[in-house]
Amino acid sequence: MDQTIYLVTLVATALVLAAAFSSLIAFRFGAPLLLLFLGIGLVTGADGLGIQFDNARLAYFAGSLALATILFDSGFGTPLNALRQAALPAISLATMGVALTTLVFGVAAFYLTPLTWLESFLLGAAVASTDAAAVFFLLRAGNLSLRDRVRSTLEIESGTNDPIAIFLTITLVEVIALGADPEAQVLLLDIVIGFIEHMGLGAIAGVLGGMAIVRLVDRLNLDSGLLPIFVLTLSLLVFAGAGAIGGSGFLAVYLAGLVAGNSQIRATNTLKRFQDGMSWLAQIIMFLVLGLFATPSQFPAILVPAVLLGLFLIFIARPLAVSLCLMPFRFPRAETAFISWVGLRGAVSILLALTPLIGGLENGRLIFNIAFIVVLVSLVVQGWTVGPLARRLGLIVPARLGPLNKVELELPGSAHHELLAYTVVAGSPVARGQRIPRWARPSLVVRDGRSMRFQEMGRLVAGDHVYIFVPDRYPRLLDRLFASRMEVDPEDEDFFGAFAVEPGRLASDLEMAYGLGLSEAEQKMTIGALLNERFGGHAEYADRVMIGPIELIVRDVDEKGKITSIGLSTEPLAMRPSVPMFLSFGEIGDRLAAAWTRLRAHRGGEAKPAAAEKAPEDTPVNG
Repeated sequence: MDQTIYLVTLVATALVLAAAFSSLIAFRFGAPLLLLFLGIGLVTGADGLGIQFDNARLAYFAGSLALATILFDSGFGTPLNALRQAALPAISLATMGVALTTLVFGVAAFYLTPLTWLESFLLGAAVASTDAAAVFFLLRAGNLSLRDRVRSTLEIESGTNDPIAIFLTITLVEVIALGADPEAQVLLLDIVIGFIEHMGLGAIAGVLGGMAIVRLVDRLNLDSGLLPIFVLTLSLLVFAGAGAIGGSGFLAVYLAGLVAGNSQIRATNTLKRFQDGMSWLAQIIMFLVLGLFATPSQFPAILVPAVLLGLFLIFIARPLAVSLCLMPFRFPRAETAFISWVGLRGAVSILLALTPLIGGLENGRLIFNIAFIVVLVSLVVQGWTVGPLARRLGLIVPARLGPLNKVELELPGSAHHELLAYTVVAGSPVARGQRIPRWARPSLVVRDGRSMRFQEMGRLVAGDHVYIFVPDRYPRLLDRLFASRMEVDPEDEDFFGAFAVEPGRLASDLEMAYGLGLSEAEQKMTIGALLNERFGGHAEYADRVMIGPIELIVRDVDEKGKITSIGLSTEPLAMRPSVPMFLSFGEIGDRLAAAWTRLRAHRGGEAKPAAAEKAPEDTPVNG
C-alpha cells in the first residue's frame, strides 16, 4: 500500500514537472502549450509508456474542477472597461456563435461520419467552444500586443462560451440516451427553455456568490497565507452550489470571479498571483488527464474524416459563425478575420467529448476520438500561425508607454491601499516637470542613496526612487506619468499613418481635401467627434476606420477617453492583407454611401457635357 502511494505520487509529480519544463520550450519557440501538455499525456498513456487510465467519470470530474478554477481566474482578471468595450460582440459569439458552429459542423459531421443527426450535432456542440488558455499563452509568448477591443472580445468569449457549449452537449447526451427521436420543433423549444433556466440560475448564483466572496473577505480577518485558499474554496462552492440548484456552475464561477475582481476586495495583488499559479496547475492537470485517457491506437480508423472535420471547422464553420455574429458591430475585416482564426479548440472540447462515454452512448468512444483529433488539428494549424497572422493583418499595436520601472507592495493593515515604488525614467513626463496629482503625492523620495520628503526634492530627475501610498484601484495615470513616452517612429508610420491630424479640426476639411462622401451633419463635426461616432460613441487607442480613400487612426487618448492625437494614412493597412475577410454592417453602410456619392458625382459629370453639347443645337444661329 505504501509503495502504491509513493509510485502514484512519483508519476504524478514527474508528469507535472515535465509539463512545467515544457512551457520553457513553448515560450522559446512559440509552440502551442496545450499541444505539449497533451503530447506528454499521450506519450505516457496506454499506447506509450503504458500508464493505464480509462476512468471517464474521474477524468471529467478532475477536468471540471480544473475548468472552474480557470474560469474564476479568467473572470477575476477581466476589468470592467474590457467588458464595456466588448460585451455585446463577445456574448454574441458565445451564444449565437456556439449555436451556429454546432449546426454547421453537425451537418458536415453527418455526411463524413457514420453518426446520426443528433450524434453529429452532439459532436458539433463538443467542439464549439474556444480555449482561452491556448490563445493567450501564444499572444504572451509571441509578445503580441493587440488592440484592447480585439483582446477583450476573445477573452470574454472564451470565458462565456464554455457554459453554453456544456449545456448543449449535456442536453443532447440526455436526449440521445433516452432513445427517443423528438421532433425538431419540440427539441428546439426544450433546449431554449432549458437554456434560459440553466443560464439564468447560473448568472444569479454567480453574481450573488461574487458579492458574498467580497463581503466575507473584507469582514473576516484571515491570515494572509490562508486568504487565497479561502477565496478559491469559496469560488468552488459557488460552482457546486449553482450546479446543485440546476444552474450553470461554469457561468456562475466565471461571473463570481468577474464581480470579485472588479470590487474593492482586499489583497487584490496577492489573490491574483495565487490564482495565476493555481490556473497554471489546473491547466496542466486537465490537459495531462485528458491526454492520458486518449487511446491513439484507435485514431487511424477515423483519421481522414476527423482531419477533414478539423479543417472544415477552421476554414468554414468558425469563420461563418464569427462573420455573422460580428456583422452588427463595426469590426474591421482584418479584426473579424483574426477573431475567426484564433478560435482554437482545446481541453474543454476534449472534456465535453467525455460526456457521451459517461452517458453510455453507443458511439461515445467514436465521438471522443474524433473530437480529440479535431482539437489536435486546430492546435497544429492555428496554434503556430496566430502571431504571423496578427502581423500580416496589421493588428500588432505599438506600445503606447515606454520603459516603466515599478514595484507594487501590499502593506499589512492597509486595506484597499498599496505602496507603489517608481524609478523615474529619463524622458518621462515627471522628469520633464509634469506635476503629480494631489491624491498621489509621494511619501518618500530616494536620490543618490539619501531619503527625504517630496517637498524638499524640487523637480524629480532620472534615477530618483519615488514611493507613493495610494488606493489599490489607482488610475493608470501614474504609470503614464512615470513611463517614458513612446514616440511614433518611422517603423510605426505604416500602422499610425504618415500624417498627423488635429482632432479639433472640422471634418469638412477632410471632405474638401479627399472627397470622403460625408453627410452635411458629419462635415459639421470635429474629426475627433466623427471618429467617436464611427466607433459607437467611444474610440480607443489604435482604433482605425476607413472613410473613403483614407484611413484615420487613433494615435492616443487621455485618461477620460478623449482623442488627443489622430493619424491619417492614404495607403490603408486594412486593404493590404490578402486573406479572406468579412464586412460588418457598418462597413457595408460606409461602402454603399461612398458608392452612392460616386454615382451621383458621375451622373452629374455626365449631365453637364450633355447639356453643353445640346446647347449649340438649340441656340438659334444668326445670320
